[in-house]
Amino acid sequence: MPEFDVQPLLQSATAAVHDVCCRGECRHRSTEESTASTRLVFPYRGLYLRHVGSTQSVADANHVLFFNADEGYRVSHPVAGGDACLSLIVSPPLLRELAPAAMLQRRDQPVFRHQALRIDERAQVLVALLRHSLRHGGIEPLEGESLALTLVCRSLGPRTAHAPGATRARQRLVDRAKLLLASDLTRRWALADIAAEVGGSPVYLTQAFQQVEGMPLYRYHLRLRLARALDRVADCEDVAALALDLGFSSHSHFSAAFRQAYGRTPTAFRRAALNRAS
Repeated sequence: MPEFDVQPLLQSATAAVHDVCCRGECRHRSTEESTASTRLVFPYRGLYLRHVGSTQSVADANHVLFFNADEGYRVSHPVAGGDACLSLIVSPPLLRELAPAAMLQRRDQPVFRHQALRIDERAQVLVALLRHSLRHGGIEPLEGESLALTLVCRSLGPRTAHAPGATRARQRLVDRAKLLLASDLTRRWALADIAAEVGGSPVYLTQAFQQVEGMPLYRYHLRLRLARALDRVADCEDVAALALDLGFSSHSHFSAAFRQAYGRTPTAFRRAALNRAS
């Protein structure tokens, strides 16, 4: 079986969107590869590590990753289960126009300084709507292009994007915590257990996570679980069962958390996704 399954969802002069699923069997670093065009990659299921030189980025549903054209990288899968991502290529002139100058290495080429940025809940919703709608053929190409550009704007916006800022040691500590959380999204973790697993005190881990990600660890974990719900809810008829499967104590707890994050209940989001696809 091939390691990757790539499904084209949209192809136009403005944007190309692909749904990429990886089996994740390569636990160690892969051989070096690169992409011919700069692309924004939005993980929506699972997790992997992307290595560029001596730096690494955790690819999960709370981030967008920048795959710069002709830049070598390696990938590893320390957590079982593989991953799935929405890959987005925007025409270079448009991407230069959309990206803030401070994010680019050179203004004449869309090459990003950072390997990844944390995105907000609205960007996560746009990823889900774009993928579900295109996958089911429920929107015209023009609307798909508009959604794709809106997603880029949202992901690169100064009020919604968060670039990591911390020492290498703190970054690696936080990365270990992310891998641990992703290994069992449904577990009700205790801070002391996480700290013991990753090798730091609860106080130091809390401070480091806040510095690196700009949010508390518990909220980061909650957003990973809710992003998994965005992935599954459009094709799920039993929302209560989904809530329990994702580790929420009840349907009402899940619905309240989902609504607070995304501005609508899981049922309302499912209805919107299916209406788009019908």
